[in-house]
Amino acid sequence: MIQIKFEEEKDRFAAYSEGKEVGEVTFSKAGDKILIIDHTFVDEEFRGQHIANELVKHVVDLAIERDKKIMPLCPFAKKEFSRKPEYQAIEYK
Repeated sequence: MIQIKFEEEKDRFAAYSEGKEVGEVTFSKAGDKILIIDHTFVDEEFRGQHIANELVKHVVDLAIERDKKIMPLCPFAKKEFSRKPEYQAIEYK
């Protein structure tokens, strides 16, 4: 069972399996209205379980909740944004 936790002080969401960190997505703030997704990682052993997709979705949900736009800089986040039209509405262009 994967648990995803928002670690606001570190500007990231982290994925844990049985207490062990197995993935993360990090973001930085650009001004008051933009979040930049700069890194997504999932441990090799846990790849293929859509953990990275879930991590990016958590940042998207956070941005919507806080009325912000997202600039997807890391390659995985860019790919997610290009594949999901619902994400494009909050993409900073």
